[in-house]
Amino acid sequence: MRVGLVCPYSLTIPGGVQAQVLGLARVLRRMGHEARVLGPSDGPPPEPFVTPLGNSIPTAANGSVAPLAPDPSCALRTIRALRDEGFDVLHLHEPLAPGPTMTALVMHPSPCIGTFHAAGDSSSYKYMNSPIRWLADRLDLRVAVSKDALALARGYLGGDYEVLFNGVELDRYRSSLAHPIDGPTIFFCGRHEPRKGLEVLLEALAALPPDVRCWVASDGPDTARLQARFAGDPRIEWLGRLSDDDKIARLKGASVFCAPSLRGESFGVVLIEAMAAGTPIVATDLPGYQAVARPGLDAVMVPVGDAAALAEGLRRVLSEPALAASLVANGTGRADDFSMDTLAVRYVELYERLRHPAGSRAWPDDRRKMR
Repeated sequence: MRVGLVCPYSLTIPGGVQAQVLGLARVLRRMGHEARVLGPSDGPPPEPFVTPLGNSIPTAANGSVAPLAPDPSCALRTIRALRDEGFDVLHLHEPLAPGPTMTALVMHPSPCIGTFHAAGDSSSYKYMNSPIRWLADRLDLRVAVSKDALALARGYLGGDYEVLFNGVELDRYRSSLAHPIDGPTIFFCGRHEPRKGLEVLLEALAALPPDVRCWVASDGPDTARLQARFAGDPRIEWLGRLSDDDKIARLKGASVFCAPSLRGESFGVVLIEAMAAGTPIVATDLPGYQAVARPGLDAVMVPVGDAAALAEGLRRVLSEPALAASLVANGTGRADDFSMDTLAVRYVELYERLRHPAGSRAWPDDRRKMR
């Protein structure tokens, strides 16, 4: 089966949706399907099966800055790629985001399945509801990655959805070598913007023992301000953007992974990654995180935005080996529930449903001729 996975965000910039698209494509290809990924790419494509659609433009979206490509040149490249590839099924991630997913939905050259990742609220869904609903109605199947993502999509768009969790390529995390550490080490990996809560973590660090170090990966609009504010703390190591291999090695090497997000997390895939790597977790008690980690079993969870509570949670995991070991043991089993291999099998079932709907003998080829 020829499957086109379309991503609206730059595939060379780390992000949750990008990781899901690339990971799913890798597993589909191992299963024998001809999966290709189409998306913006600011630099060389990250995988040989990626068709780059041009550079992205930083775009404000729901309290964050997304690397989207809503320009006409990207639309033309998308149309050309869709025409040349002749996909049996198109899988659009964030199908209503400006750029290639929206272009593919308008063109609709093949049966389309759309996966909705976002949670919280959406200005575009609110203020452009009529055209957005029209576009959503062009999807043949809809999937939401969590109950929070389902609530957002259904609340503004209506329609029926399947809820399928995000997945993690477990073997990549379990077989990787750990980055060495020379003392208790906290790892943070996320965009440096208010909703990710990095500032709360750095404030909490002041209440922890002097031998505790903190690795801070990635970057963002708050990087320079936070580096200036916490310049006096030599325990903080600013790593910048990491390759996937480096991120996994740091995750496996760290004493604890911290996810201090304040809002906007529809699904805690980063928590699954930490569980797969065998690293204990301290996270805020957001619904999106609680959909993945069971409080007290797979992670220590603390109130949102509470630096003192975050510091206490981190202190407990770093100073109580029995607690850390219990979190790791439970998390390892929990991660098995979110295997990318299992997710790929579920999506293939949906792809086949689109290719061979009940009561149709020649779809989608006849459908293509009619369009």
